Formats: sequence, structure tokens, C-alpha cells
Amino acid sequence: MLGHSVLDGELGFPVMVVHREALAHNIAAMAAFARDHGLELAPHAKTHLSPEIAAMQLDAGAWGLTVATPRQAMTVRGFGVSRIMVANQVVDPAGLRWAAGELERDPEFEFLSFADSVTGVGILAAHAGARPFRVLVELGHDGGRAGCRSIDDLLDLARHVQETEGVELAGVAGYEGSLKTAEEVRKYLDLLQEAAEHLRIRTPILTVGGSQWFDVIGRHLVATQARILLRSGAYVTHDDGYYRERTPFNRMDGELWPALEVWAHVLSTPEPGLAIVGMGKRDAPYDEGLPIPRRGGVTVVKMQDQHTVVHADGLKPGDLLAFGISHPCTAFDKWRELPLVDREYRVVGTITTRFQELT
Repeated sequence: MLGHSVLDGELGFPVMVVHREALAHNIAAMAAFARDHGLELAPHAKTHLSPEIAAMQLDAGAWGLTVATPRQAMTVRGFGVSRIMVANQVVDPAGLRWAAGELERDPEFEFLSFADSVTGVGILAAHAGARPFRVLVELGHDGGRAGCRSIDDLLDLARHVQETEGVELAGVAGYEGSLKTAEEVRKYLDLLQEAAEHLRIRTPILTVGGSQWFDVIGRHLVATQARILLRSGAYVTHDDGYYRERTPFNRMDGELWPALEVWAHVLSTPEPGLAIVGMGKRDAPYDEGLPIPRRGGVTVVKMQDQHTVVHADGLKPGDLLAFGISHPCTAFDKWRELPLVDREYRVVGTITTRFQELT
């Protein structure tokens, strides 16, 4: 199908496409931002779980890849990735046995994971092999997700890690994405920086989420002595909804471009002003906003398993409609292969995903 247009119907519909130019632009833009601010990118691969996109991010200078689960770690390790951070406490015995085996098999392999409790550290230590598990002690915040709720608790845990065989203290982890204001983020970053300074290890890692507040992070942590790893993920394809409204590039120079688009046929126009489109929840994300029509005068009303209901005048069965998406992290998992297209929608490659390997 290389060289053919996806709009000629050879691939079938609905189809989600990846715009090559936007994808390359976003990867380059975030790589440049990180370099300019003395940061390093450890892109969150849960967004795409694609070997092709991972290779592009690593070629652009990424430190390694972040994942959410041991199974995701196994998958991206299969991409040939030599540095993996699991941005969670790992308690799964099978996953820990795999990680211990990889660390012993390959002296160059780096594996990081989080911990926020003595119990969690004990689970890591109990499954350690010849090389210790490198641990990032996690600092949370009130109302947030995981993580110690105070500096004192975090430093006590850090001391426990340093006194426990089978684990090695590597730094501090945090997640600022659920905070609502820049001032809240700055206060939280101050706590993370204070924690990193008290660890008394050489060049500690300080890792943060970095999708919605990387501009604040870049400015606020500029003088820190820690090695800052951003785990940004959604930037890679951006979107027309959730992240379009929240990207830090709305507050600074530069921009990200939406790289994902779904095309689908109008199936039925059963009433005036009402149309049924052959695209549903199995084809496009809906958890952080409904798809965004590219055609003026079309409004998405609701999505069902295989259908999307829209209000519009002048549509007829067989018409093709294009939609932007909201929240790329629940877009890629719906497709095993996505055509990579140029500006004229000619197929120039294929983006594959590996979510099926997690089941």
C-alpha cells in the first residue's frame, strides 16, 4: 500500500492514520526543549507501545523509555531498549523475576522502579538477583496517587533502602500532573528538590511526569544538581482535545501538532440533521473527550461500540468524515497497525503497536 492514498478505500474504514510530519515535529520539539533546559527525556511508552515510535524517540536523544507495568517493560525491552523506568511500585513476582534475569544477563541494562513503602522495598529486595534493583523513592501529595506523603517519611524510606541488600537508592520520583495550578506545581517541585538534596548520593535522579507542566519544571529545576528525567508521553502525537487545551506550549514559544486522525463513512442519515458514522469506542478514544470533527457544521453527540452519532446537515451515506482525537494514551491501544501518511494522505510507512502482547 506504500504510495497509495488511504482515502481511495483500499485499506477499508474506519482507519486511524498517523501524520508523519506532525509525529517527527513533536519528537524534535520535545527533544529540543529538554536539551535547552538541561533535562533528559524518558518518554512514557504506554502512550504508543510502538517500536517505530520508540526508535524515533531514542534516535532523537531520549535517555530511555518509561513504562507503567512489568509487562510493558518486557515489551519495550523487545524493542532493544537498554534503559527502562517503571513509573510504579513493582510487586508482581513474575515481572521482578524477569527484571532480575535481564539485569544478570546484560550488564549494560538499566532498570529503575518506584517505591513508597518499606513493604514495597522488601518485595523488591526479596526478588533481587546478582544485581540490585535501583529504586526511586516516590514523593506524593495530598489527594494524589501513590508516594510518601511527607519529606520525613520519604527520607526514612530512603535510609531503609540504603540499609537493605538487593536494592540500591537511585533518586526521587514524583508526579505533578494532577496538580491544578503552576504555584502548586512549584511548591511540589521544591519538595522533590529538597528530598533529592538530602539523599546524600552522587547525582541523584529526580523524575517527574512532564506532560502538562514541563514549562514550569524546566524553569523551576534549572539550578538543581540532580539528573532530571521527564516522563512525558502524550506529546508524541498530541491531540485536538485534552492536550491541545493543556499543553505547556500554550504558555511558551513553540507548538505541538496533532498527529492522529480517524476517517470513517457516514452509514445512515435516518432523520434530518442526524447521521450515524461507522466509528465507535473500539476505534477512537472517548475517556477524555469525544472525537473532534474536521468538517464544519458537524457535532459529535455520543459514541457507541461501533457507531458515532452526529448532528449535521447535508450528509449522506457513503460520505467520508475525518475526526481528530482527544487523549492519545487511549488511542493507540485500539489498533495493531496504523498507516503513516504524508500531507496528501499517501501511505509512507506503518506504525505498529504491541498492546496485544500484554494480554
